Amino acid sequence: MSEEFVLDPDKRYFRIGEVSSIAGLKPSVLRFWESEFKQIRPGRSLSGHRVYKRTDLDLILRIKDLLYTQKFTIPGAKAALAQEGKQAKEVKESSAGKKSAPGLEEIRDELLAIRRMLD
Repeated sequence: MSEEFVLDPDKRYFRIGEVSSIAGLKPSVLRFWESEFKQIRPGRSLSGHRVYKRTDLDLILRIKDLLYTQKFTIPGAKAALAQEGKQAKEVKESSAGKKSAPGLEEIRDELLAIRRMLD
């Protein structure tokens, strides 16, 4: 874990050794977390190796923060992730229901009126 890993912004998939280096965790910890946190679902390459997406990597880093920095237990981290997912879903649903933010329709109407005056 002592080697420094530079994250390529264009890279989409990571092998377990790369994720281990980025997160500063042992591969055995990552495999254990896969069994505990059902949200972590790496795919498999043609050769059978685990292949993590960037979303998996972000989730692993979030779990590490919850467990190591904020000192959550595994059940507590699961609950926190579930709550975050629930809040994100609510925000997504509420924004999907709105056509536009309040005030934007008035601005649009005023701009259209100005446009008509200029024509």
